[in-house]
Amino acid sequence: MIKLLLWLLVLFCCWPLALLALILYPLVWLLLLPFRILGIAVEGLLDFLRALFGLPARILRGPQPAR
Repeated sequence: MIKLLLWLLVLFCCWPLALLALILYPLVWLLLLPFRILGIAVEGLLDFLRALFGLPARILRGPQPAR
């Protein structure tokens, strides 16, 4: 909603810039999409490594009492 209000404000102040933003926004989004996918993959890998290295400590700690 905020993006729409900002775009309407830019449209009111400088309509060529607003039209340029309207055209370029999807292109920039498509260009940045591989980096988002790479970020998700790296985050998953780091979570996996954190769980893998934390596993021996969790095993040695033993079962937790029920709360």
